[in-house]
Amino acid sequence: QVQLVESGGGLVQAGGSLRLSCAASGSIFSINAMGWYRQGPGKQRELVADITSGGSTNYAASVKGRFTISRNNAKNTVYLQMNSLKSEDTAVYYCAADRAFIRYWGQGTQVTVSS
Repeated sequence: QVQLVESGGGLVQAGGSLRLSCAASGSIFSINAMGWYRQGPGKQRELVADITSGGSTNYAASVKGRFTISRNNAKNTVYLQMNSLKSEDTAVYYCAADRAFIRYWGQGTQVTVSS
């Protein structure tokens, strides 16, 4: 089992920045990709960005150039730096980790961007 705990969400004005963190614990050996997903009001959950254990990254088109995902393997933590936030970025953000063909999820953290 892998436990994921997110932090860093909150309320921010449009154009502002937030940094999300996700700490993994438990059976963290051989965690491969980690990433961030989000689910806005009335929408399906969607990929925001992910990063492999080797550091390869992938971003949704809507956040490319504004968000940066990074990972500290020694601390078993993944980060999402979000800049130039827009009202459409408002969502619950979930951390995910893939290990042994199982995807684990965090409990989610709310990000609200006011216009």
